[in-house]
Amino acid sequence: MTEKEFKQRSNSQCELCTNTENLSVYTVPNAKEMGLYACGTCIEQMEGSEKIEPNHWRCLNDSMWSEHDAVKIMAWRMLNRINESWPEDLLGMLYIEDDILEIAKAAGDGEVDENQIIHRDVNGVVLDNGDSVVLVKDLKVKGSSMVAKQGTAVRNIRLDRENSDYIEGKVGPTLTVIITKYVKKI
Repeated sequence: MTEKEFKQRSNSQCELCTNTENLSVYTVPNAKEMGLYACGTCIEQMEGSEKIEPNHWRCLNDSMWSEHDAVKIMAWRMLNRINESWPEDLLGMLYIEDDILEIAKAAGDGEVDENQIIHRDVNGVVLDNGDSVVLVKDLKVKGSSMVAKQGTAVRNIRLDRENSDYIEGKVGPTLTVIITKYVKKI
């Protein structure tokens, strides 16, 4: 397809985020000459995983329903690259034919890294940044006389990148480290 045809197909907007500025044709890697019309922001983030801004990609909630395979492939790949919990919901809804899914997987997205640290609660449920948990036993908060009571909710937790046994969260006004075996995801 020519750039004119991509422009016409996309109504002169990014096929992923609907931006109308700094548009160009993006050739989808490992996808047999498939392409889409995308803005500079999307292209930059598709080409560099360290530059991904998760909130920018909330636009995939709409664009993942595109009839064009190239858009579906890049939506699937980007949802797999975002290290947050909300993309899992969209991936569960994304309709993508088996042959197109194989092309999407060709870039290596969605594969589990065996060295990845996985945080689990007392029941073995996987914890993610931003989750809410509840304490399953009374815990003394180090450095204070406070005791966090069983049943206390801890919202918007942060995971320790180096140790799967530790999370951080606010118990009352205090930011504290909590051991994962003493929490249950809510």
